Amino acid sequence: MYTICRVKRPDDLFDREREWDALAGFATGEGPGIQLALVRGRRRQGKSFLLRRLAAAVGGFYYQALEEERGQALASFGAALGHHLGVPGGHLRFDDWDAALRGLMQPERAEPSLAVIDELPYLLRHSPELPSTLQRVIDTSRDGGSPLRLVLCGSALSVMANLLTGAQALRGRAIADVVVHPFGYRDSARFWNISEPAAAFAVHAVLGGTPGYRDLISGPAPARLSDVASWLESGPLNPSSALFREDDYLLTEDRSLPDRALYHAVVAAIAGGNTSQGAIAAALGREQRAVQHPLRALEDAGFVNRTDDVLRARRPFYRLSDPILRFHHVVTRPDLARFEDRRTAEAWAAARDRFATHVLGPHFEDLARAFSFRHAGPETTGGVAAIIGAAVINDPKGRAQHQLDVVALGPSGPSGPGGPTACILAIGEAKHTAKSMGPADLGRLEHIRALVTTRGRDASDAKLLLFSANGFDRSLRRAAASRPDVELIDLDRLYTGQ
Repeated sequence: MYTICRVKRPDDLFDREREWDALAGFATGEGPGIQLALVRGRRRQGKSFLLRRLAAAVGGFYYQALEEERGQALASFGAALGHHLGVPGGHLRFDDWDAALRGLMQPERAEPSLAVIDELPYLLRHSPELPSTLQRVIDTSRDGGSPLRLVLCGSALSVMANLLTGAQALRGRAIADVVVHPFGYRDSARFWNISEPAAAFAVHAVLGGTPGYRDLISGPAPARLSDVASWLESGPLNPSSALFREDDYLLTEDRSLPDRALYHAVVAAIAGGNTSQGAIAAALGREQRAVQHPLRALEDAGFVNRTDDVLRARRPFYRLSDPILRFHHVVTRPDLARFEDRRTAEAWAAARDRFATHVLGPHFEDLARAFSFRHAGPETTGGVAAIIGAAVINDPKGRAQHQLDVVALGPSGPSGPGGPTACILAIGEAKHTAKSMGPADLGRLEHIRALVTTRGRDASDAKLLLFSANGFDRSLRRAAASRPDVELIDLDRLYTGQ
């Protein structure tokens, strides 16, 4: 295994402390032969930025593959390695990938050298034997070969994850698998240098925590909520901007999603508020089994998150993992002609209600769950939460179903008739509406808490979490002040509190 090594972090690398420490420790770890690490994550998360700086910090070799033919790829790899090693003429010739990979090893070195192959999926398209070749080279290097730390990186999540599964050649060969995620919503506010929570939330609802999007928008980020509309018009809603068709680019670049029309339709159904398999199928006018494969493919590719109802097994929810997919399918694509015709003001005016209902509302629920899991203290959630999720509660007497946006569960307790159970620490509701929350919202949550208890799960002591983007009226604040079981969380607390 590798150990944490304090290779100096570059000043221009924002956040990524854990990823840097893990990769720096891997790059300088002891041991003979080739040791392998994978780095993966969606495009524009800063993987290449991170790895180029790591290679520079330890004097390693960095190679970024391109979409080119096999012979061209071997030639460009040889040219890059020759330049790195300073060979006469600056070029090495390799006839196959076995020779190219062995060329990375430097027999004269006693300390580990680092080599990074970025955008590996481009090479796999024309050289599918590469994983098997890597397996052979790694295995033979263990007999006293010169120490090499090899990092393989890629943005095609389904391809990269598949390298280490089942009977794949590289299964069991990698000692590190580093996933580079988008920034959390609080880190994103710092990255964009936005101090007002309402403005930071709106930007994150559109772009999420993807750092690479900042380079695609000219001008500063909105400092206030009132600046967001003009910022959108100059960026994601501008037909000349690279972000205007980002949803299409994202689905196109993943070769595991060949039927773009079908996958766009599934994404649009989820963006429209259909979060169950049955609802998605109904929105597409298909049977449930017909959407199972596209949902699985989108999940494997990292575009869709599948999470189970935390209070009822085998009832999953589907949500979009990339906010910009939701934004474009809710705002831009339904009115594409007017946006393309640069009639932005009138198209945006027509889209505002869709934006509020299907972008800001679901995103506020996502952040309520993120706050409850990552930032809320045990005094807020009623204990240390092991699982945070959502649930649907049936109300037979009222002939209704109630959505719980936040359910906080503690560690699993003793097994009961249905298996291990976890205590319910808190339940919560999140609203992003023009109205502030009032006593009726608290009453509804109390009713749901009682329903949960009558359905066989003890929630009688569960805390009640009320999340509101527009605050709480005086009556609710007075009531909550004398209720230790009630927590009020507004945008300020979401971004700065516990």
